[in-house]
Amino acid sequence: MRIASWPLSGGATPGAASPRKAWYARFLDRRVQIALDAAVLALALLASYLLRFEFAPPPKQVHAALVQLPVVLLVQGVLLVTVGAYAFVWRYVGMIEAMVFARAFASSCAVLLALRLGLPDWLAVLRPPISVILMDGVLAFGGVLGMRVVWRAMVERSACRHRDRGNGRGPAVLLIGAGRAGVMAARELQARGDLSVRGFVDDDPFKRGAVICGVKVLGATADLPRLVRGLGIDHVIITIGEIHRKELRRLVEVCQSVPVRVRTIPGLYEILQGDVIGRFRDVRPEDLLEREVVAVDEGDLRGFLGSKAVMVTGAGGSIGSELSRQIARYGPSRLLLVERAEGALFNIDRELRSAWPDVPIVPLLADVGDRTRMRALFATHRPEIVAHAAAHKHVPMMESHPCEALKNNVLGTRVVAELAGSAGVECFILVSSDKAVRPTSVMGASKRITELLVQHLDRCHATRYVAVRFGNVMDSAGSVIPLFREQIAAGGPVTVTHPDMTRYFMTIPEASALVLEAAAMGQGGEIFVLDMGRPVKVLDLAKRLIELSGYKPFEEISIVLTGVRPGEKLFEELSLRGEEIAKTRHPKIFIGNIAGLGSEDLQAVLTRLTSLAETGSAGEIRDFLNASLPEARLEGPAAAPVGWETARRTRLSPPPLAP
Repeated sequence: MRIASWPLSGGATPGAASPRKAWYARFLDRRVQIALDAAVLALALLASYLLRFEFAPPPKQVHAALVQLPVVLLVQGVLLVTVGAYAFVWRYVGMIEAMVFARAFASSCAVLLALRLGLPDWLAVLRPPISVILMDGVLAFGGVLGMRVVWRAMVERSACRHRDRGNGRGPAVLLIGAGRAGVMAARELQARGDLSVRGFVDDDPFKRGAVICGVKVLGATADLPRLVRGLGIDHVIITIGEIHRKELRRLVEVCQSVPVRVRTIPGLYEILQGDVIGRFRDVRPEDLLEREVVAVDEGDLRGFLGSKAVMVTGAGGSIGSELSRQIARYGPSRLLLVERAEGALFNIDRELRSAWPDVPIVPLLADVGDRTRMRALFATHRPEIVAHAAAHKHVPMMESHPCEALKNNVLGTRVVAELAGSAGVECFILVSSDKAVRPTSVMGASKRITELLVQHLDRCHATRYVAVRFGNVMDSAGSVIPLFREQIAAGGPVTVTHPDMTRYFMTIPEASALVLEAAAMGQGGEIFVLDMGRPVKVLDLAKRLIELSGYKPFEEISIVLTGVRPGEKLFEELSLRGEEIAKTRHPKIFIGNIAGLGSEDLQAVLTRLTSLAETGSAGEIRDFLNASLPEARLEGPAAAPVGWETARRTRLSPPPLAP
């Protein structure tokens, strides 16, 4: 049974404040905050004198207190401004803000003690007693911080009343994980008040029975089936900030066995790109990949990309657009977006300008194969780093249009790479593919030729040329994930080419980050190979996506085999057998010691491919690629396995139950 969906990212429209929130904003205007703090600080000093003299201060001390009051207020007020106390939002005040106030008033005590001990006798009236200084520090600190804590309590109490009024009407949810991220998620849900949060689930025995943010920890993940049934839970939200993917898979499997729909908080890369803890989403297949999120050296990348003019070709594509996003984070002097599809160029240009308004973005509509146009761009904008992601990547489509594969992938790369060397570019980065290893398709062979090309050009120019080879990326244009989602949304069937079809998968942000990291560490001439983790069966991926969509594979959504398409391999490889793979300082990046071609041989290959791209037949192109690349195994359409349209569609049955 499909569980009904509901929006978890709702809430008020940004920028539209309710009357109550508008009143809050007016009340907590900066001038009002300063006035309230001044009143508290003044009362703290007067109270300190009253306590010091047991509520009967001599007239002389009353006069001294009134004289000292402006000095004390000036010292404490300046320190409050210096530490940034008026940048804090009162309703979110917590331990971090408390420590800031503590430092401010410790500093004020130190300044007042220095005045007490350093002023001459003729200014004795400005020297408060040491006991008064210490008491005033405690009372002033407690007063200004306490005022903010009381305000936060009032706001949260109001939110709780609002939540209680709506409690039971919204969907009932359980939160898995009562750690820091869980607390943040619980507070966000409570503030919104559109959900009924019934409790936490956490495997930490010390948290069992605890109450956090007014929400009780009801049990461990093993208790999920009982809790879901007993409390009428609609959704489960995984609120663990740094969760191992193996553990995430276990939790998803537990939820699916109940069954109950499961959602999660954004991952690291999504948070870096602007998503927040309170924006929940469905668990995605990439969350369950049998590989861990990789880390990159932010300092290296900032030194490599910061204040540089960086050109990205194919900037509107899946990899090119993500490369552009990540490069923009490191503050380039200019980000040059080269793309021949005007719609895609418009979209990425608008997105980057909105997200990074301080980065100069230059959209450049151009075809990388147009040498005249590209030469003009290099001369005008003088890029220092070029990330070349422009390429045709769809294997069956390139089998049908091999001339276009050569024009864009080989000849286009040659144009940009040669111009980069002639212009003295610091580094040229080629985005390659695992399909370049023992290629069985025109697309794979074209990428292998470009790898050989950049190795050759590295010997001819001062520019550092590097290639980075990796497998499939989730949700890229032409990948299976968007296709599977469309088929599931249409009610099926989901089409898989072969039950043993296996691929390496990586998320687009991870692949792009590792491409940049590899380029930063490259010396020139390397073909970097990314550790893609364990390969995944496409059939298993299809079943997993059906389950994550709330359906049962084979029963509610059928799976149909369509046959292997031309140029496809059942198993992809990242390196040839016998190739030596050298380690780098990054555990997920390796260097493939791959033999290149001689200069004359490569020039002859490129000359012939230029001719074939204009006038050659598909058969001639495949024959020449097979002859030029000893490891290539390209076959024509007639000899290839049955294709997408002509395959005998075989409906899969669910696996038999174990005896």
